[in-house]
Amino acid sequence: MNFFRGAAVIAAKDLRSELRTKEALNATISFALAILLLFSFAFDPDADMVKQISGGLLWLVFAFSSALILNRSFAREVPNDCLDALISSPASGAQLFLGKAAANYALLLVVEAVALPVFGIFYDAHWTRQLGLLVLVLLLATWALTVIGTTFSALTVNLRLRELMLPALVYPALVPALMAAIQLTNVLVGSDTLDRENYIWFRLLAGFDVIFTLLGLAMAETVFVG
Repeated sequence: MNFFRGAAVIAAKDLRSELRTKEALNATISFALAILLLFSFAFDPDADMVKQISGGLLWLVFAFSSALILNRSFAREVPNDCLDALISSPASGAQLFLGKAAANYALLLVVEAVALPVFGIFYDAHWTRQLGLLVLVLLLATWALTVIGTTFSALTVNLRLRELMLPALVYPALVPALMAAIQLTNVLVGSDTLDRENYIWFRLLAGFDVIFTLLGLAMAETVFVG
């Protein structure tokens, strides 16, 4: 219980800090909406095209825009040696990792909650028809994005080119999770029925989340303390 309480304190601190300025959140939402708007002009989508590209488009938007939030996760701790103070605090590396990941996860879900209705308007996509399953895909795939992104954000925080290095490291590692999310989103937004083969992608997403969450927690002390 104390472990999760410590992680919750870290998450609450990050959320308060971000909500006070809204720098990363506003930038991420604006970026996501701009991409959706530009692609709606580029493709002039009809129903068939939306059915084919919806998954790839949505997760392209979510993956690219998430880099802004994930970069800020540890970068905001660099001034005034705040990161050193966090590492020196009673919180363990695993608590620090889980708290940071939880805060990033909440912020990314806010971005997705704003972007999805806009996607429906711009592309005339009926994304609410299988809303429960679509929400499950979002929760699982966003956690995969968060866990990988938080880990590499910690690794690159002291690099001069961290804004470039983070996407270069995160996206290749995310390929399996993104493939699963894209396939499932295409089916659900296209209002098709999930068959037995589609549920393999759910298992892949769940397995990815479990494995990389455990790896992140196990490696956290090494990443932060060295």
